[in-house]
Amino acid sequence: MTETTEQSRGTEGEALSTRKTQAVRRGGGDPGTRGRTTIADGVVEKIAGMAARDVDGVHAMGSGLARTFGAVRDRVPGGAKSVTRGVKAEVGEVQAALDLEIVVEYGVSIADVARDVRENVITAVERMTGLEVVEVNIAVSDVKLPEEEEEEPERRIQ
Repeated sequence: MTETTEQSRGTEGEALSTRKTQAVRRGGGDPGTRGRTTIADGVVEKIAGMAARDVDGVHAMGSGLARTFGAVRDRVPGGAKSVTRGVKAEVGEVQAALDLEIVVEYGVSIADVARDVRENVITAVERMTGLEVVEVNIAVSDVKLPEEEEEEPERRIQ
């Protein structure tokens, strides 16, 4: 609460009366601090997945099996691409920890790509959620060779 003092002055310039008024704040404080915000693991996984894919040298996310199933799922009408493939998040009230599985392109420095992914993911998650990212563990599960074709399931004509 705030307190203000008003003084009335007479003709001689002396204080005739002092009156205190109290300004009342309704609702108990700053509106931004009322209530609690929770962020689902899936939200953080999507943010991290998008941030990791933006890094040069990252070919794909997830293990070979997960990518194969994802490719099939992506071709099903109405099926959407899984942004969270290869990302696992554990989200607390104020902190988050992430595990990422990536495939890098042949010829890039894996250490540099991992560092860039880590920096990009931490920046994006912290900026968008306000959570402190305590760790980003990166597992490189494969290297995409130049002569390898994209993994596509066989199409069957019916």
